[in-house]
Amino acid sequence: METYSALRGFADSWALLVMFLAFVGIVAWAFRPGSRATHEDIANIPFRHEDKPAAPPEAETEETAR
Repeated sequence: METYSALRGFADSWALLVMFLAFVGIVAWAFRPGSRATHEDIANIPFRHEDKPAAPPEAETEETAR
C-alpha cells in the first residue's frame, strides 16, 4: 500500500497542478490576440461556396492515376 499512497499523494497535489496549468495554457493559447483571423476563417468554412458551388477537381492525369 505504500506505493499506492505515494502515487495518490502525487496525483492529489502536483499532477493536479500540472493539469490545471496545462488547461490554463490551452485556454490562453486559444484566446491569444493573433488567433482571431484564424478562428474566423475556420468558422466560415461551411459558407465559403454559398454563392456558387466549388470548382470541380482537376481531371486525373496519368501520373496521379498510378
